[in-house]
Amino acid sequence: MVLRNLFSDHAMKKIAICLTCMLMLIVLIFHPDRHSKYYTFIAIVDTYKELFFNSFEINKNVSKCSADFYKRLIESKREAVLQNIYVSKHFISPAHGGEYANDNCNPMFSVAIIVPYRNRTAQLQMFVNYMHYFLQEQKVHYRLFIVEQSDRLPFNRAKMMNVGALVAMKMNYSCLILHDVDLLPLNLQNIYACSNKPRHMSSSIDTFRYNLPYLELCGGVLSIQSSQFRKINGMSNFFYGWGGEDDDLFKRLQKYDLTPDRLSPEVSVYTMILHKKEMAR
Repeated sequence: MVLRNLFSDHAMKKIAICLTCMLMLIVLIFHPDRHSKYYTFIAIVDTYKELFFNSFEINKNVSKCSADFYKRLIESKREAVLQNIYVSKHFISPAHGGEYANDNCNPMFSVAIIVPYRNRTAQLQMFVNYMHYFLQEQKVHYRLFIVEQSDRLPFNRAKMMNVGALVAMKMNYSCLILHDVDLLPLNLQNIYACSNKPRHMSSSIDTFRYNLPYLELCGGVLSIQSSQFRKINGMSNFFYGWGGEDDDLFKRLQKYDLTPDRLSPEVSVYTMILHKKEMAR
């Protein structure tokens, strides 16, 4: 009698509904298309020809760096060991102002890296140490622009990007990389240079399980030519707190037929330095 009540039609329907809901939840969580991991990207064999060559003549007494060096680097599959990125790196001290260029040859790429910053000392120290090492391995001419917001208003990341971009463009940098301070690249194939179109460089981040959350995402790390940044009138200054400015940037790029390209998830891999998130406002 008790067993018959337990397995009545009503009870069985409840069990079936619960199992169906659990199955749907599992499919939703683990389905490969839940995140936009499967996006179109520039193939390795096409990466070099898509790059924007823009180097200054740093040293008149030396020739340009070999194109073969960059081609080999793109094909090298040199990925950093995640555990090692937190170890202090050895690099050549840059010039005053965070600028570096290889002495042995004139780099084929010159880039201004714009980093909005406030109240993240530990992350900044780790970022600067690692990025000097990483960029020197790639033999690019670069300057780090750390743009700090000093007022007490909520953080305005986009405005800091705009300020840094304006300063860099006045110094004749024709390639900008808009870079969050908490992201570190792991693959040397991910050349820190601009492409013919803007390039979303950080499409595969460990905290997102190396998935792209949605196709319209262009935050984190984005390379863009200075002329293209001017064309879209930069980023919006109206977003305080965290969130919204990247989606607005994507719409601006899309409006001018500058939808960002990407490299493969294996090349575009980054790790995020953990920190306490600021509240969005």
